[in-house]
This record gives sequence, C-alpha cells and structure tokens, in this order.
Amino acid sequence: MNKKITLACAICSSRNYTTSKNVSTKPVRMEVRKYCKTCGKHTLHRETK
Repeated sequence: MNKKITLACAICSSRNYTTSKNVSTKPVRMEVRKYCKTCGKHTLHRETK
C-alpha cells in the first residue's frame, strides 16, 4: 500500500518535497539528497510524520 510522505531538509527543516512510498516493503524512514531552495544547495532530506 502506497502512502504519501513529506520530505524535510535536515539543515533548515523546510518541507520541500512530497512523494509516495510502499510502507509494507520499506518500513524505515526515507533519506534522500535533494536540492533545497531555502539553503541554496543539495542537502539531506528526511521523511517527516
């Protein structure tokens, strides 16, 4: 079952991206390096609640 999740920047905590993931196959929190327009560089984005 796919669930909609929000990704937040690890440095400035701004919520920049939304995506979906299959929670039955990937139960751990997602971490992806993406571009943060607030910081102006690529940073680590983590899944939020």
